[in-house]
Amino acid sequence: MDVINVVVVGYGGMGGWHTDRIRNMEKFNLAGVWDIDPARLELAKERGIRAYGSFEEVLADDSVSLLVIATWNDVHKPLCIEAMRHGKNVISEKPVSMDTAELEEMIAVSHETGTLFTVHQNRRWDNDYLTMRNLVDKNTLGKVFRIESRVQGSRGIPGDWRKEKPHGGGMVLDWGVHLLDQALTMNDQNRLLSVWAQVTHITNDECDDGFYAELRFENGLSYYVEVTTNNFITLPRWYILGENGTAVIEDWELNGKMTLVHNWDKIDSVPVKAGTGITKTMAPRTDETIRDLPLETVNGKWEQYYDNIYDVLHHNAKQIVTHRQMRRCMRLIEAIFRSAETNQVVPFDEP
Repeated sequence: MDVINVVVVGYGGMGGWHTDRIRNMEKFNLAGVWDIDPARLELAKERGIRAYGSFEEVLADDSVSLLVIATWNDVHKPLCIEAMRHGKNVISEKPVSMDTAELEEMIAVSHETGTLFTVHQNRRWDNDYLTMRNLVDKNTLGKVFRIESRVQGSRGIPGDWRKEKPHGGGMVLDWGVHLLDQALTMNDQNRLLSVWAQVTHITNDECDDGFYAELRFENGLSYYVEVTTNNFITLPRWYILGENGTAVIEDWELNGKMTLVHNWDKIDSVPVKAGTGITKTMAPRTDETIRDLPLETVNGKWEQYYDNIYDVLHHNAKQIVTHRQMRRCMRLIEAIFRSAETNQVVPFDEP
């Protein structure tokens, strides 16, 4: 097996995450790390990892063919471009760039140099996402007309560079990029028509600390995405409505269920008291017309991401995370900011 030597650039949280996993892979060898912080380099040495003295030293190492860029968002572009111009293949942490213009420059250099360039969208392998996508793909609920996807915290933005706009801080670029990528890949062949969004600044004036976005697809699907960092009563991670059923996932542990209609024809009901009045329309269905079922959970294998990188480099396979998908996600991020700024529904420009 031709093992691929990898250097991780940026030995922080995600950089450490990559190094820990690469060290246990058969197809990849962790050649070392580089970071601008001397303390992080000393920590790497203590853990038995080679610490390069500079980015130039990394680029000069001909034995290294793949770099993982896990730095502040604002330096993804210059580091990726310089690496590709030195013949290195590149994985960028998310978000891949600060905007579409930067991304197009990066893609152009990838084509020019013939090097691999992609982004790490690890949450395509989250069990909760795959479980809900499986329901949609199998048409278990009938035609799905509403999907709600949200993550909620109560501590504001982390107190590091993620709260600083020049470095690409804010929740749209931090957590939003994950949920938006999931929304787009779940509807990869379904054209996105329009976007409405609102961003919040509850705990941070410089960067958005949350956002709400409504995506409208051409098949009539309404897809709602929410990221909040100032919420103290957590709502479900996923909520999906179909013509024949509803599914919910409450949390990361996949606590949830789905309820399917067993008998659509039997719709008669006894009126129930509702506040100061009565209602038949909102009366619950009788037990013989519906059935509650456990979710068919799907377990993701994140290792497939790196397996694909290996196959692209050695077997001419197609990238799992494509340039088109990267463009689509970045354009959606920009549409969210544009909608929030203008307080208008904005049309989406598909790549």
